[in-house]
Amino acid sequence: MFEAREIKNLTKFRKELHAHPELSGEEKETSKRVLAFLEKCKPSHIISSIGGYGVVAVFDSGIKGPNVLFRGDMDALPIEEINDFDYRSKTKGVSHKCGHDGHTTMLLGLAKLLSKNPPKEGKALVLFQPAEEIGAGAAAVLRDENFISLKPDWVFGLHNLPGYPLHEVVVKEDSFTASVTSIVIDFHGKTTHAAEPENGINPAMAVSELVLQASLWSNNLPERDDFAVVTPIHIELGSKAYGTSPGEATVGFTIRTWTETEMKKLQEKMEVYLVALAKKYRLKLKYKYTEDFKANDNNAEAVENITTAAKNLKFKVTERKSPFKWGEDFGLFTQQYKGAFFGIGAGEDCPALHNPEYDFPDELIPTGSKMFYELCKNYLACP
Repeated sequence: MFEAREIKNLTKFRKELHAHPELSGEEKETSKRVLAFLEKCKPSHIISSIGGYGVVAVFDSGIKGPNVLFRGDMDALPIEEINDFDYRSKTKGVSHKCGHDGHTTMLLGLAKLLSKNPPKEGKALVLFQPAEEIGAGAAAVLRDENFISLKPDWVFGLHNLPGYPLHEVVVKEDSFTASVTSIVIDFHGKTTHAAEPENGINPAMAVSELVLQASLWSNNLPERDDFAVVTPIHIELGSKAYGTSPGEATVGFTIRTWTETEMKKLQEKMEVYLVALAKKYRLKLKYKYTEDFKANDNNAEAVENITTAAKNLKFKVTERKSPFKWGEDFGLFTQQYKGAFFGIGAGEDCPALHNPEYDFPDELIPTGSKMFYELCKNYLACP
């Protein structure tokens, strides 16, 4: 399916991306590199600047059929590279520690395969998405008029999975990844002299009660449908001014549930509690949600087709019993379109995602490309 020369070129491209990582929303040069590669694949047309620096390559058969979208992410993380190989990150404090350099390259591999064997019906939409890590990229793409006009019928995405055997395909119907959001809570009281706390309103007690309550909202039991994890992330209260009783505090949490229904129930419970807590301690309250990741809601038919594709390619398939706890903003696509998100094992000894020692295993490039192309064969009658 791939010539040795093509795999060599894809691997070289992946390492180039790794050496030049860009943070969420800043993927300008990454986008340029993707565009330059895609032009050689001669898609029917290319749309750039979707949802920021996003790119879509359209392979159009010209014959009526489904529009099938394949998505990969492009952004890196604010993590310092500690590996010492020759393609290590050249950008201080930024590196590809989630494998998005590999995901991008897998999609380019798919584009290469489609350039040789294009769809016989329908369209293949190859989407390179920005800003996944902050939960903003999918939403920006879905709002973009240029994307809306593409009208996908099916959507597919994947992620490499350290801890699973290399090339093993991991599937699950319904929720594949958790619904995740973060909440930032501001309490406004009244600052005063530390010797006269009665003249001020110190939010310390409210913060203490809130952190304790968060532990009671959590059950961290993956086997339960009402699984929930509320994790304290940061607390800001006063400063090292020991003569001052602070009047302001900020508390941040991440919230995780298996489904959007459970997420809504937990958010409503938290909001009622916050209003009562602020009233109890005479505090003004503000809160906002940020970095929102919808649960990946996998369609049963799409999962079946992924499983069939993997078996056709002789890859082992494992079905998860419970979703992954991390967030993935491809979930917003599966909330709106039929499709599925799946995983490919990155090796049992591969460092974990977001670990400073992590590096995407290049052996997976053809694996991901072939999996996507096998789905094209199913939906788009590719040869």
